[in-house]
Amino acid sequence: MTATAYPALEPARKKILAAFLKTAEIRFKSLELLNLSFMHRSVSNESGNKANNERLEFLGDAILGAVTVTLLYQILSDKPEGELARIKSIVVSEDVLSGVALELQIDNLLILGRGEELSGGRTKKAILADALEALIGAIYIDSGYKNAFAFVSRFMSSEIDRVLENRHTQDYKSLLQEFCQRQFKKYPSYNLLKRTGPEHARIFWVEVSANGETFGPASGRNKKSAEREAAKLAYEALRSKA
Repeated sequence: MTATAYPALEPARKKILAAFLKTAEIRFKSLELLNLSFMHRSVSNESGNKANNERLEFLGDAILGAVTVTLLYQILSDKPEGELARIKSIVVSEDVLSGVALELQIDNLLILGRGEELSGGRTKKAILADALEALIGAIYIDSGYKNAFAFVSRFMSSEIDRVLENRHTQDYKSLLQEFCQRQFKKYPSYNLLKRTGPEHARIFWVEVSANGETFGPASGRNKKSAEREAAKLAYEALRSKA
């Protein structure tokens, strides 16, 4: 697809994309190409327009993998191939990539079909992770491998460190508390609703309240894990609206 073949942009959309680039500290020659990286296939499915981010995602996935294994090879010179592969599988996982996408506020930039929008597509991990990979592909096309490497390194280096320090499981209770304190000046509160199942296989059900909204219930094998799951629901929902 040539630069002139990318879907045209309205002035308002250009302003939104320019603001994103400033916040994310990225440069782009083609805002149309950047915009394409956020265009989910549900748009083309509903409109009949073939333009979507799937080809960019395919390219970005390869670039992401190349950058990640290069960083691992350089940082962990004493680790065998199997250990490098294990760490790579964690840091390029859907959970990690969708978290990075949320930090970049890509959820606010997604272009979704009506059906996907109504079904909560902006909070779906797969869509967020795919859009991040598409953005990486777009950076590569727009300004080359060096800039794509620099962009991926910015977030991937810290994710590798998290795995090495065994911090890669997101602490959603801490994330939610920090978010609520920052946004609402209040702390979330948890409520144990019930316990189900026999003593040896007890399931705990918890909901969490934040800023007047209640999220859950979520379940877990113990109260702490149920609270974590409820916090995850609340954090992702509140973060998507911020």
